[in-house]
Amino acid sequence: MDEELDEIKKRRLAELQEMMMKEQMEAAERERIKMEVEAQKQAVLRMILTSEARDRLNTLKLTRPELVEQIENQLVALANTGRIREKITDAKLKAMLGRLVSKRKDIKIARK
Repeated sequence: MDEELDEIKKRRLAELQEMMMKEQMEAAERERIKMEVEAQKQAVLRMILTSEARDRLNTLKLTRPELVEQIENQLVALANTGRIREKITDAKLKAMLGRLVSKRKDIKIARK
């Protein structure tokens, strides 16, 4: 009986270890794919943005990473569809940012 129980425990342990190994391999594969996609995105951005515009995005990424991610994705999509014909300068990028981000935030304080 004890031998049978030990055998069941060993099989279960082997199954769990195999599952953990598969999960780790899948996680590593997802991470590798994520890094490849990010590298491709950065390559496209290097082709369509001037160095000043890239610097501006990198600086903005420190404070508004979700906004920069959105802009980068839009720029890559535009580049992939062929809608960007020339490099985007810092001035053009500023104009794009100005349209996406409201310059002023209205704050109303209600007093009772």
